[in-house]
Amino acid sequence: MERDNKRSKGQKNSKRKPSFKKEAAGKENLKRKISEWNEPLRLNKFISNAGICSRRDADDLIKAGEISVNGNVIRELGVKVSPKDDIRYKGKKISREQQVYILLNKPKDVVTTVRDKHADRTVIDMVKNACPERVYPVGRLDKNTTGVLLLTNDGELTKQLTHPSYNKKKIYHVQLDKNLIKGDMLKIIEGLQLDDDFIQADAISYVDEKDKTQVGIEIHSGQNRIVRRIFESLGYKIRKLDRVYFAGLTKKNVPRGKWRFLTPQEISILKRKSFK
Repeated sequence: MERDNKRSKGQKNSKRKPSFKKEAAGKENLKRKISEWNEPLRLNKFISNAGICSRRDADDLIKAGEISVNGNVIRELGVKVSPKDDIRYKGKKISREQQVYILLNKPKDVVTTVRDKHADRTVIDMVKNACPERVYPVGRLDKNTTGVLLLTNDGELTKQLTHPSYNKKKIYHVQLDKNLIKGDMLKIIEGLQLDDDFIQADAISYVDEKDKTQVGIEIHSGQNRIVRRIFESLGYKIRKLDRVYFAGLTKKNVPRGKWRFLTPQEISILKRKSFK
């Protein structure tokens, strides 16, 4: 009996050991992050991380003499700074922020803007308690459009994803006021002349063959209200418009009106643009 008791004690002790390893690993990880945070970095990256603008635009601010470091105006590119330096833009001190990436499943009747005195609610209101950093919506969704919306303080990524040359797919679930006929579906695939723009969908199909008012459309164009313009040009009214895919992100497991932080893997994919 005594021998059995000793064995059980040994087993209990063996179970505690992994927790010490986890704690040690956690401390090492924290030390590494602090070390990385304190490392010098290029001034343009510091400005971008502060959410002011992209690194390319930061270079323009530096060359224009808009940035000072420790009281000295900097015009030279490539200068490195640390978080301890006093860095100012237009006389106001700027601080490096942790980069934050939030996926919001935007509901209807919410405006995609930072401030709007005429709006009851903005997307910023929906994530105001998510983090202390200032985040901004990447692109826009109409007030009545729902679905995937990315918010971040990463100015570099925002510029890349909203630039006209950005050529990645977006997928929308569209509900129309009447059945979409096959002929019009073919026109959308072959392309339509909308004002000065020729717009062509990459794919379109019925969500349910029994309900031809609901379609899924895949498109690369980032032009404002492009999906609504396509269907309105053919005599249809959109009852509901929901973006289900953007920048490799979906709203899976995120209920309408809720949000979540992106995973490290999703952030890595975004930065490498290794999505369709």
